[in-house]
Amino acid sequence: YTRPELLATLPNEVWSWDITKLKGPVKWTYYYLYKVLDVFSRYVVGWMVAYRESADLAQEIIAEACRKQEIVPGTLTIHADNGSPMKALSFAQLLTDLGVAQSHSRPSVSNDNPFSESAFKTLKYHPGYPERFGSIEDARSFCREFFPWYNTEHRHSGIAMLTPENVHYNNYKEVLIARSQTLAHAFQLHPERFVKGVPKVKAVPSKVWINKPNTKE
Repeated sequence: YTRPELLATLPNEVWSWDITKLKGPVKWTYYYLYKVLDVFSRYVVGWMVAYRESADLAQEIIAEACRKQEIVPGTLTIHADNGSPMKALSFAQLLTDLGVAQSHSRPSVSNDNPFSESAFKTLKYHPGYPERFGSIEDARSFCREFFPWYNTEHRHSGIAMLTPENVHYNNYKEVLIARSQTLAHAFQLHPERFVKGVPKVKAVPSKVWINKPNTKE
C-alpha cells in the first residue's frame, strides 16, 4: 500500500467517505452512519443511517450523491479506509461504471482519512449529541438536523471560517468582502488595537491535500 496523495483545487474533485457507529438504546447495539464529504469544501454530499455495514448500501449513497452533484465521469476520486464495504468488488465495479477513481488509506494508519474523521468528531461533540439513540429513527432525526446545520451554518476553520455550502457552491466572495470592510472600519476607529496594520481576511485555500507531498511545488 502506498501513501495516498490526493489534491483538490475545486469542489467535486475528491470526496472522502466513511462509516461510524452510533450507540443504540442498550449496550452492544449500534446503528451505522454512512457519510460522504467533499474534501475541498467540507460539504457533506450524502449520508445514511442503517442497521448494518454493507457494500450495497454504500453503493446506493455514492450513486445518489454522484447523481445529485451531476458528477462527470473521469473527474472525481473517492477516498476511503480499508473496511470491507470500501474494498468490496461490487463497490469497485460501481465506481468503474460511474467513471470514478478509488483511493484507500494504508492499513492501520489512522490519519489517511482525516476529513471524514474530523466531520464525525464534530458530530459526536455537538451539544445535542446523545449518549445513546433510543431507535434508528432517533438517529436519523438527529442527522436530519445536524447535516443541514453542518453544511449551511457551521463555520469551518479549514475554509476561512466559511460554511461548507458557501465554498461548495462558490457563493462566499460577498461574505469575504463584507468581512474585509468590517475589519477596515474597525481599524479606522481603533488603529491602536491592530499592531500589524489593517487586518487581512483569510482566503479560501486554493489547494486541499490528503497527505501533501514533502517536495516543494
